[in-house]
This record gives sequence, structure tokens and C-alpha cells, in this order.
Amino acid sequence: MTEAFLLARRVLAALSIALLLAPGLRAAVPHEDAVPAYAEEQTILQAEKDTPEPGWFSLASGRNHMDRHYLGNFGRNDAEQELILQRGGNTWRTLRNGPVAVISAVILILTLLGIAGFWRFVGPARVDEPETGRRITRFNAWQRTVHWATAISFLVLAFSGVVILFGKKLLLPWMGHDLFSWLAIISKYLHNVFGPLFILCSLVMFVTFVHHNFFDRGDWTWIKRGGGLVTHEHVPAGYFNAGEKLWFWAGVVLLGLVMSATGLILDFTNLRPTRYLLQWADYLHVAGATFYIAAALGHIYIGTLGTPGAYTAMRRGTVDESWAKAHHLEWYESLRRRGKLPPAAGEPS
Repeated sequence: MTEAFLLARRVLAALSIALLLAPGLRAAVPHEDAVPAYAEEQTILQAEKDTPEPGWFSLASGRNHMDRHYLGNFGRNDAEQELILQRGGNTWRTLRNGPVAVISAVILILTLLGIAGFWRFVGPARVDEPETGRRITRFNAWQRTVHWATAISFLVLAFSGVVILFGKKLLLPWMGHDLFSWLAIISKYLHNVFGPLFILCSLVMFVTFVHHNFFDRGDWTWIKRGGGLVTHEHVPAGYFNAGEKLWFWAGVVLLGLVMSATGLILDFTNLRPTRYLLQWADYLHVAGATFYIAAALGHIYIGTLGTPGAYTAMRRGTVDESWAKAHHLEWYESLRRRGKLPPAAGEPS
């Protein structure tokens, strides 16, 4: 197994280097390959080559004589129509379509390979005792509804966001412009509509589950032992274990706030945010989405293949007694002490 892990690490390292050195990392168009409007853009860049660029953190992200720095009202006879080239926008396009997109792809690909390797070499969590037939309620109907509404809206945003970020490189070459244009337009509108819905669902999920996600001393023991994921030992846990609590606070709450704030800025441009704000909101949105999707992939694995029985709990609401004792012993014991366990199979209710 050690040799297999070493081989997997070498493959992942080689893949990372290959992606980082890929042509897609250079998003700017070389002068000899430039075509309108890139050729016009490069003419202006060449004329201003000795003029220093505004820094990344400068609010003057464009040249005053070319850029009014505000979106303005398109179609009206105002200063926005005088725009020739927005220098900060050129920097944003080069970075977003180059290094930012490539690094995002590397992280997501490594996440998928890591999950596949973990499943192949470590395998799913186990339940040592046979099922007893006693079904314990794990999630009620409201909790399941909130979870699935949030999950579905997240998946729509994830798939449409991947199309928006990577579609021109991955899909356009074989789909063609006509078909890809429809896919891109649909993805854009789905992303804009489901974004506010996801924010609402995330808020409801926070209120619904927050009281189960406060850390206690037992969580540190779970973390030190890695939850028994590799050794397959059963580390006692409460209603949620420390891994689930970390997902809640770091993913649902922290990354959810980043995605919500930046998404609203990008969604409602009619409120006239500056170009500088939009550009940085986009950087943070892509970064937040990358880590959110990567963490969600791990969450999905743990909730399906990684922990047999977990998906059934969220789909139907109940788990077998043996499953509860193996994965959430402290929660099971608290139910037993309070007399909340249902009758065993064959016992009168």
C-alpha cells in the first residue's frame, strides 16, 4: 500500500506541474496572433508601454482618459460610451482566464483524484455489528427538506459555474459556437436565479442546524484520531462529529458568506458598483467557489460511498441502531438515557 501511495503522489505532482505549465495559463493573446478587437487593444497597450500601471490595490484601476471607472447606464449618451480600454479590466481578464482558472482546475482535479485514491486504498467506514432492525430517527422532514433544497441549489450553481469558468476551454471546441452559446446563456441565467435562492437556503440551514454544531471537548479527541477514517476505528461522537461541524462552520458559514457577498455584488450591477470592486469580487468568488466545491466533494463522498447508511439517513430520516452506535455513540447513549429509543424489533411499542 505504501508503494501505491507513493505512486499516486508522484502522479498528482506531475499532473499539477503539467496543468500549471499549460498554455491556458497564458490568457493574454500574443501580438502576432492578435485579431480585432485584441489588435486594437494591443495598439493602445503598445502606445502606453512606458506609462506605469495602477497597482492591484489602487482604486484607479483604469486610465482616466479612457475609463470612467463606473459601469454607467448602457445605451445612453453618457461618458461610458467614450470607453476605449479599461486597463484594470485587461489585467483582470488575463489573470482570471489564465492563472486563476488553471489553479482552480488543479485544485478540483486533485480533490477528485484524492477522493478516488482514498476510496480505493482505504475504503468506506464499517459497522462491525449486524443490523438490529431498530430504526432511529436521525433527521426529521423539515431538516431533510432544508438540506436537499440547499444541496440542489448548490449543485445547480456548481455545474453552471463550471460551465461559465471553464466552458470556453473545455466545451466550446467540440460543441461548437451555436450549441455552447445556448449552454452558456442557460448557465448564466441559472446561476443568477439560483444564487439568491442558495443564500436563502443557507440562512435557513444555519438556523436549523446551528444548535447541533457547537464544539465540545469530545470533538478534539475525534480530530486527533482523524475520526477513524483511515484506521476504521469508531471514535465516539455526538449528533454531529467534529468533521461535520468543521464542514458546517468552514463551508456552509464561512465560504457561504464569501460566496453570498461576492455573488450579490456580481449579480446586481444595476447598483453601480465600481469596476475595481467587481473585479475583486470575481477573484474572491472564483476562489471561494473552488474551495467550496472541493469541500463539498469530500462531504458528498463521506455522505455516500464513504459512510454506507449516511445517505439513507438524509433521504428517509432513519438509521439502524448498529449504525448509530458505530458512528455517533454519544448521541445514541443520550437517546438511551432519556428513553428516546424506539422499541426494538418484536417489542411492543
